[in-house]
This record gives sequence, C-alpha cells and structure tokens, in this order.
Amino acid sequence: MSEGRLPEPWLRGTLGEVPSVQRAVLHALQLAKEDIERWCGNLSDNQLNARPAGIAPLAFHIRHIARSIDRLLTYAEGGQLTPEQIAALKTELDPGATKNELFSEFTAGLARGAARIRAFDAARLDEPRKVGNQQLPTSVGGLLVHVADHTQRHVGQAVTTAKVVAS
Repeated sequence: MSEGRLPEPWLRGTLGEVPSVQRAVLHALQLAKEDIERWCGNLSDNQLNARPAGIAPLAFHIRHIARSIDRLLTYAEGGQLTPEQIAALKTELDPGATKNELFSEFTAGLARGAARIRAFDAARLDEPRKVGNQQLPTSVGGLLVHVADHTQRHVGQAVTTAKVVAS
C-alpha cells in the first residue's frame, strides 16, 4: 500500500451487514470505481477515445463495465435483455465519447448495480439462471461473481491502456 492510500475496499472492514458474496462483488465495484477514476479521470476526450495499436479505447471499457453490469444483473434477476440493452451493447465502441458522459454513465451504472446487488437474497444464490440466446446454464451466485470478475478484467485493460495513452 502506497503512503496516503487506503487499502483495497475488501480490506477496509466495510459492508459487514451485507452477505459475503454480495459484499465481495460490491467491494470489486468500489475498487473498479477508484481505479478508473485514478487512472483515467485526468485524461482528455482524445485520450479516452484513442486506439493505440488498434486496441479498444478507454471509452469502450468504461461504457462496457457499466452496461455489462446491467446486462449480467438482468440475467441474475431472471430476466432477458431488453431491446434497449441490446442497442446499447452495439454502441459501446462508438467513437467521440466525452469524459463527462463516460464518467456520468460509469458512476450511475455502478450505483444502480450496487443497489441491485444488495437486493439479492443470499439464500437464493444457487438458483439456476440462463444466459443469452443460447440459454447457457449458470446460477445467481455465478452471475454475481462474474460481475466482479468481468468488471475487474476490463478495469485492468483500461489501466493498461490509460498508461499507454498518457505516455
């Protein structure tokens, strides 16, 4: 831990009232918010949309994190994706994003996701769920854990990309 920096959210002793699986997911989302703000918050619109070596821009990762949380939680809640969610998915790589719109969507998406995660009954984590057009099998708990895993994967890609575009 660097001087003056807090330990990672899962080591702060917070959210003790939340069941352990949901708590771990909420801590992952909190860490994602802190890392994206730290590494991407001072970048320009051009840097957020840059595609060094043709890789996905930071704008994609920031949008994708918020929107994928929404989609994964829809499945965890037993729903199927709406036409609006599918349309939003198709625009994640669109160029020309501004920092204000990206961070507004990101922050709001994390907050909505956190509220939805808190609403799950820990006794129902083993309930089966189906994902996507192929109706692939998983569970409520599997989807919640994947929210954390998938979010952190894209945060890592965003941090790496941010370091490249800022250099």
